[in-house]
Amino acid sequence: MNKKTVYEFANAINEHNTDKMYSLMTDDHKFIDAHGSEVMGKDKMKMDWKDHFRRFPDYKIEITNIFANGHFLGAFGFASDTSTGAQTDNNASYRPASWKVIVRNNKIKLWQVYDDEKIQFETKK
Repeated sequence: MNKKTVYEFANAINEHNTDKMYSLMTDDHKFIDAHGSEVMGKDKMKMDWKDHFRRFPDYKIEITNIFANGHFLGAFGFASDTSTGAQTDNNASYRPASWKVIVRNNKIKLWQVYDDEKIQFETKK
């Protein structure tokens, strides 16, 4: 059931459906980005996701594997977006990513991103 919750949350991210994401977060939801910055609470996180989708309107994640140990899960796959929202060879990014997740009562308590964001800023030669 915990894996199903992670896939549901990933699908909501890919649909940019912040209402669905909100419904899948615990009240004390914690988000940690790839730089270690933390956001606490699902109300704040819903606003941050809306802002993220505004800045990256084509943001998607692809989960290829999930490993579970009780409430703790590791999800592995890819993240993609473009820096301006325009699809061009110069600003497109498809990069390895992973997520540390804690699921409680079929809701996401922790969503921690490990994403090599520097790939999207490297220039192509």
